[in-house]
Amino acid sequence: MSEIGSDTAAAAGGKSTVAKVTLATLTAMVVGSMIGAGVFSLPARFGVATGVIGAVVAWTIAGLGMLMLAFVFQTLAVRKPDLDAGVFAYAKAGFGDYIGFNSAFGFWASACVGNTFYWIFIMTTIGRAFPALGKGDTILAVALSSAGVWTFHYLISRGVKEAATINRIVTIAKILPILLFIVVVALSFSAGQFHANFWGGQPASFSTLYEQVKNTMIITTFVFLGIEGASVYSRYAKRREDVGKATVLGFLSVLAIFALVTLLSYGVMPTQELANARQPSMASVLASVVGSWGSTVISIGVVVSVLGAYLAWTLMSAEVMYIPATNEDMPKFLKRLNRAGVPIAALILTSLLIQIFLVVTLSSEDALNFMLDLCTSLALVPYFLVAAYGFKLAITKETYESEAKARRSQAIIAGLATIYTVFLVYAAGLKFLLLSCIIYAPGTVLYVKARRENDKLLFRRAEAVLCGTLIVGGVAGVIGLASGAITI
Repeated sequence: MSEIGSDTAAAAGGKSTVAKVTLATLTAMVVGSMIGAGVFSLPARFGVATGVIGAVVAWTIAGLGMLMLAFVFQTLAVRKPDLDAGVFAYAKAGFGDYIGFNSAFGFWASACVGNTFYWIFIMTTIGRAFPALGKGDTILAVALSSAGVWTFHYLISRGVKEAATINRIVTIAKILPILLFIVVVALSFSAGQFHANFWGGQPASFSTLYEQVKNTMIITTFVFLGIEGASVYSRYAKRREDVGKATVLGFLSVLAIFALVTLLSYGVMPTQELANARQPSMASVLASVVGSWGSTVISIGVVVSVLGAYLAWTLMSAEVMYIPATNEDMPKFLKRLNRAGVPIAALILTSLLIQIFLVVTLSSEDALNFMLDLCTSLALVPYFLVAAYGFKLAITKETYESEAKARRSQAIIAGLATIYTVFLVYAAGLKFLLLSCIIYAPGTVLYVKARRENDKLLFRRAEAVLCGTLIVGGVAGVIGLASGAITI
């Protein structure tokens, strides 16, 4: 990733001096974006939700669903080469300015919540040795996390190139403890224990399996967040087709790692112990096999991995706010660059939102899992819009004028991706839908400001209805929080 950021200002319309990156670098960006804290939390999250059979079905569904989405990103990268900053650009091209804005804003908010989760995860990991940090939600933990937020803010503000160089090194380093875990746990694998965990201690039935699989959808989606990484940075690719290839290659590599970490854990610990394991639960699993040094190795891996993921997602967050501003879809102040070529206004807004969410964790009953679930829920709308845009292109025959066979296959792929993302929204539940509205609704202020700055019509009729729906959902969410009907 070291080549990225040679000239961020190029997107604003000046001469492009952006250094171009290879397929290997783009693939590393996808892997680096997806492998963060999520993989280290898989054993406990799956232990709470399901047993072996449910895990197999869950990864099959998530793998196929996300693969379909990866193929949509791949197709759009080739068929719509003029659309950069993928998530935002695809939604805008397919469904209009306001929906495109919400896609960008939702993706950005999701990344900020995810970065908040990263700090909580670091603190709960260190809290194994320093109880004053609790599970990452004590005053001391929030204070230290806040110091970390602004330290990284300073690092990134010095230049995207320097920050990205660090992230490339971290991407390699954080893989090592995960591979160690897979090898050691595989050598200690017990077929008897694996069999005992088959149904997770629950009756064997289709309804049980359905509920178990449904309860894993949030975590399986969370660990795949970042699948759009190559698309977001598509303007840096040497060859446009590399964007799609990097997305699929990165996805398949990460899927294999996630499935192995989950399933091998069932072979060394009972489901109930997995469910009760302190996060990062991968540390508890390895410690049960090799002793306390295993926990130490994984804990170090967590800190390294999460800091690297935090860096990658902060870079991506600033980029996703900056690019719409250059296209007049965000207020003009977000186009501001500092002397290092960093979108400083977007970076400041990102750091401020993370700081706000850190303060919110002080009132949460389970800050770690709450932030994980909220992060995922916010990302579902942008993902749905990408899938729906791919489906729309195939149905309307746009870019497929003389490719009937390709159009039919892509319609099926994009249709399956759309159905999968709709199911994810259902699986997340009404609670997180309303909480998402609380975040989406105020974001409209930025949209209104941008439209007025550029003398554009605020809303078309359908957009006004959507805006009203978001506001009503946000109000309902606030009432739910105030009455105690919704807890965090």
